[in-house]
Parts: sequence; structure tokens; C-alpha cells
Amino acid sequence: MKRHFFPLFILTLGLASCTQTNQTNTPEPKSIVATDETTKELQNSLKEVAEEEKRLEKEAAINMTTMEFTALSHEFGTVMEDTKHLYNFEVKNTGKKPLYIADVKASCGCTTPKKPTKAIAPGKSDIIAVEFHPKVGQLGRQDKTVTVLANTKPEMVVLKIGADVIKNPATEGRIATN
Repeated sequence: MKRHFFPLFILTLGLASCTQTNQTNTPEPKSIVATDETTKELQNSLKEVAEEEKRLEKEAAINMTTMEFTALSHEFGTVMEDTKHLYNFEVKNTGKKPLYIADVKASCGCTTPKKPTKAIAPGKSDIIAVEFHPKVGQLGRQDKTVTVLANTKPEMVVLKIGADVIKNPATEGRIATN
């Protein structure tokens, strides 16, 4: 008798747990109605967010500076595919706070920019080195950009490079790689 009682007990317990219903019986709302109280809460919350944004803008403005480039673009002229070409864009801190170049990004894998590693003091200059290396098969007119992000307003400056790429006899028979 004991052998049959234990499985029967487990089966009964399992059925009881599966048949339990929601005990709260609270109907779910079909719509949300704005009241004067919730509207005021929302307006206060939005006001707090706006005040925080203003505070952050003021804080960021304290650390802002200005910069100038000796040139915003460079033309390499006619170059051969699979050759390296370097140009240094000179940047000067024309403001009163240290200039931090946060990032430099190229528009293409054939262009590699390198940013200054340290802050540029007011009145001082540094370079953003840009290497252009057209791949095999990357022929014709090539116009590329380098985006510079810094603690300036506006925070972004776009530098441009260009070249007319021709076939390199030394690469004859090589397959273009991406």
C-alpha cells in the first residue's frame, strides 16, 4: 500500500499546483488617463532633466577651447596604387584651455589617421598624421575624409584628402584585396 500512496500523493500535488488561479482578481487597465497630478509629475521631471542638461552644458563649456588648422584639405596629386603617402595636418590650440583631440576617424580603410597623444597647451601646435595607402585595384579619383573630435565648439572638424590613383606596374598580376 505504501508503494502506491507516494506516487498518488505526488500526482495530486502536481495537479493542485497547476490548477491554481490568479488570486488578485484585479482587472488590467485598458487605457491610461492623465490626471492633473500625473501631468504635474511629468512636467517636474522634464524640468529637472532640462536643468541637468543646462548644468552639463555649462560644465562642458568651462573646458572648451578653440583650434585652427593650417589646412583643411590636402591633394596628393597622381599616385600609384599600393603606395603609401603621408600628410601632417597642423592643428593649433587658439583657446585658453588645453585642447584634447578625443578621436580621429577615417572614412575608408585605405586612410589611417593618428592623433596627438597628449593635450595641446594654449598657443601650441601639434599634428594629425594621415597616411593614404590605396589598395591594388583602387584606381581613379579618390576623395577621403578624416573626422576630428575635440573639446571645441563645434566639436567636429572634417579634414579632406584626395588623389588620382593610377595602375602600379609593380602590382601587375596581383589580385585586389579588400
